[in-house]
Amino acid sequence: MKKNLEVITELKKQGKALLDSRRENFVRQSILSDEFLNFIQENKKPFDLLMSYYECAIMEVETKFRVLNHELSLEYDSNPIESIKTRVKSYDSILKKIRRKNIPLNLESMEENLKDIAGVRVICSFPDDIYKLAESFLRQDDIILIQKKDYIKNPKPSGYRSLHLIVQVPIFLQNTKKLVNVEVQFRTIAMDFWASLDHKMRYKKQLSDQEIEILQEELYDCAQQSAALDERMQGIRDRIAQRKN
Repeated sequence: MKKNLEVITELKKQGKALLDSRRENFVRQSILSDEFLNFIQENKKPFDLLMSYYECAIMEVETKFRVLNHELSLEYDSNPIESIKTRVKSYDSILKKIRRKNIPLNLESMEENLKDIAGVRVICSFPDDIYKLAESFLRQDDIILIQKKDYIKNPKPSGYRSLHLIVQVPIFLQNTKKLVNVEVQFRTIAMDFWASLDHKMRYKKQLSDQEIEILQEELYDCAQQSAALDERMQGIRDRIAQRKN
């Protein structure tokens, strides 16, 4: 009986792996269709130019946060920012999102509908630092807030926590100024570590549905514990600061 169950379980795994493989091939074939290939060929230069705008916008945003971090370190004798990570979505990722969201295949539509092509992630020491930095950043008169999602005060059902901003930042070109969308994410070290682990689990295709369900429960529990740890560490930092004053 036990052997039969093992055989059934193994067959289910093989069946899932086959379905995943077929799904991946279907997505890849959809992305590499003649329509997409022609789009790439015909728009290579303007696409590269658009990507350079996003890279410039990232540099602008990163510089703003480095200046803020320097100012706050002088004023409060502490560095609220632990690290800054940046990325521009890959060509492949952009095309997948275009297909998934059924966006018209042109550069104007891409620029209008995809707000997260340029991304900046700010890793902070404590939750309070996140809100102070975000407020200081948004007070700057050349930053336009497009969207704000607070997954720290309102975590996702999975346990994910982060503060997300979609902003427009100006970049100054040779003959003009252009507003570019940038997604800014704020996390503590614990939030970032949790999100990284969650991402790895979601893209690990060898895991069975049962294993994923068990790990999701574990990760949710970890999210609660890391949130409590952030609060305790914040409390300790506040007590130390009060003694200094």
